Amino acid sequence: MQTPSALTTTAITPDLLPGALDIQRTEHGVLPHRLPAHARAHSPDGQLAMAEAQPSGVRLAFRTRATTVELDTLRTTIAYEGAPPRPNGVYDLLVDGHRAAQASTSGGNVLTVDMATGSAQTRPGAPGTVLFAGLSADMKNVEIWLPHNEMTQLDAMRTDAPVEPVKDRTRRVWLHHGSSISQGSDAASPSTTWPALAAARGNVELVNLEFGGSAMLDPFTARAMRDTSADLISIKINHALKQRVETARLPR
Repeated sequence: MQTPSALTTTAITPDLLPGALDIQRTEHGVLPHRLPAHARAHSPDGQLAMAEAQPSGVRLAFRTRATTVELDTLRTTIAYEGAPPRPNGVYDLLVDGHRAAQASTSGGNVLTVDMATGSAQTRPGAPGTVLFAGLSADMKNVEIWLPHNEMTQLDAMRTDAPVEPVKDRTRRVWLHHGSSISQGSDAASPSTTWPALAAARGNVELVNLEFGGSAMLDPFTARAMRDTSADLISIKINHALKQRVETARLPR
């Protein structure tokens, strides 16, 4: 195992974070967003703010010969008053497209929601570190898929070999908008949500605009989709919402 002095810190920049449409600088590093700032400014909805900041489909992607990767993060988990704790979020490590390891972190902030009153309170916590070790020393494409159900601030990434962005981004881009099933509400890990699996099978780059409980056909989301470069756009909306939209459009 490498000693801390053997590791080099790499700044986490937008070209290392496919799937994020915006990156917010915070006191704890960077917070990936799946809606741009101008779209977020149009919505006061706390549910949407929580869902779009959970980085479903967002991954750190780079080329390296590193055998050790450390990632300092500050997570925000969601708890519901009176309900048992939810499982820890999972980080999936993919090497040349194949899952090689998984890890979780501890600590972090806890956002407790009272469904009866609609109130929410945040209990602050400490950052944690995700460690992947024992990787091959070959040059390889590495992806670290971030937890699809936890807000994740990325503070620092350390490796024992230089890191460079993936330059050959010739794959087609698939942009998908949906709700909780698309975000991965019941998925075991971020690279096993159904859009992630479909993107891998179709050999396309995934951009997830999938917001649990918040796929409401909002105009600001539509404009974000319009402004995002993509080769294919798909939309999955709830049947009940579709009925409400169609009813609203009936002639009076």
